Amino acid sequence: MNHCRLSLVAVLLLASSAARAEVYELPPRGFDVIGAVSTITARYEDTLVDIARRHGLGYQDIVRANPNINSWVPGEGTEVILPTRFVLPPGPREGLVLNLAEYRMYYFPKPKRGEPAYVYIYPMSIGRMDWETPLGRTKIVAMAKNPAWYPPQSVRDEHAADGNPLPRIVPPGPANPLGSRAMRLEIPGYLIHGTNRPAGVGMRVSHGCVRMFPEDIEFLFERIRVNTVVRIINVPVKVGWDGEALVAEVHPLLESPQSLVEDSLQRIEKLDADIELLEVSSPSRDPLTQMTEQFIAATAERAGQLDWDLVELLVERSDGIPETVGASIKNAATSAAFE
Repeated sequence: MNHCRLSLVAVLLLASSAARAEVYELPPRGFDVIGAVSTITARYEDTLVDIARRHGLGYQDIVRANPNINSWVPGEGTEVILPTRFVLPPGPREGLVLNLAEYRMYYFPKPKRGEPAYVYIYPMSIGRMDWETPLGRTKIVAMAKNPAWYPPQSVRDEHAADGNPLPRIVPPGPANPLGSRAMRLEIPGYLIHGTNRPAGVGMRVSHGCVRMFPEDIEFLFERIRVNTVVRIINVPVKVGWDGEALVAEVHPLLESPQSLVEDSLQRIEKLDADIELLEVSSPSRDPLTQMTEQFIAATAERAGQLDWDLVELLVERSDGIPETVGASIKNAATSAAFE
């Protein structure tokens, strides 16, 4: 146990940071895709990590979308893809939904009377393979500004073994890994919190807790309340409707995470991101099987057909960028998933 578009309707500039919090209007029932993929021209001083943070993305988001660009020296004038199109996660659109497979958090605030419903989308870090973030339905039970950190004995033992002993209490301040805000989950020992190492957001780095950019947790903290429902899922393949089109979004399986090349590891360590190389293990479920399961769920009330050649290409890429892989069927009696 750990202790630890339909349209873009607003781009809110945070006063304390150059980062942007994007807010999307939720599409009507029967539509599941929001946002749009765009590009930006890199500046001389940019890294992909810089660009990702400015546009509400995490490390894995930007790297997977730009596999042929140097993460640390993309180069002035380089066109960088911003993967800001999303298939909404399956299940109820309420409270917080944390999809570990995509390192992404969705916040569905309860809409005000007479106003549209919105969704906030944030990158996040999750637990390492030896400190996995748990799945399930829970809720926020406590919230704190400038929290002190009480490292559990297991974490203190780990740090001591590495020659970096921790005190029993880490007070608020720049050395506190919880950052300036923390929200405690009903699952004992688990938090959603900020970080003093923001370069690691969007990676598999924590002792099981969920980390957010400092500006994101501060923004969310003011809009969320105790007892907010939190649903933690692991869905690497999402399928949804965009009009008459079936759209799929595929991420690598968590059981087989992207390993970091040594150059990236050294640079991340210089940024104090608290990341380590991960050993790759065999995935427990085939992504095509998951595609079939998500397709069946998406077409439960509306018949559709997949182009399996496109599906296989998308699964091979697994870059998190949604693509059209099928369409609706008029007057179809059976699903093409079984043909």
